[in-house]
Amino acid sequence: MNFKEQGVTEEVARLITDYVEELKELLSLELWDNIFLNCTKNEVLVFWLLYRKNEANMTEIAEYIHVPLNTATGIIQRMEKNGLVVRRRSEDDKRVVNIGFSEKGMTQFEALISEIIFYVMKVVGAFTKEEMDLFYRIMAKVIQVLRLEQKQKKAPGKVRKITIE
Repeated sequence: MNFKEQGVTEEVARLITDYVEELKELLSLELWDNIFLNCTKNEVLVFWLLYRKNEANMTEIAEYIHVPLNTATGIIQRMEKNGLVVRRRSEDDKRVVNIGFSEKGMTQFEALISEIIFYVMKVVGAFTKEEMDLFYRIMAKVIQVLRLEQKQKKAPGKVRKITIE
């Protein structure tokens, strides 16, 4: 489906295309690898969850990254193999296994956050106070629109009543 079929004006389609082309060149593979340190999206999300909670069990991880439990298990196995996370038995319930940062994982996460902060500060540093205020308002609007879209997609469909004689 193209822009026109989506109801996008030619001007907006051109702007979107131009922005994507410009960003493609600016976010070179080297820069992308530097920022995300060869991590997949799900690994970055696991890192973020562990940073926020210190440790999490497999169910919490699967729910947080919105994947089935077996997929989360594969992600954690790969991260464990790469020395980024460790499994620890819960002190409260020995049946529960929690996932936490390894020393290498924490170091990599800190490097990831450092890189992100470096680039965000470069961009934000170029904004005036008025531009920052506008940026915050735009980001709030983007989040509002995306949440509304997500709610609409999750809304249950109409139940069709069938009369039985």
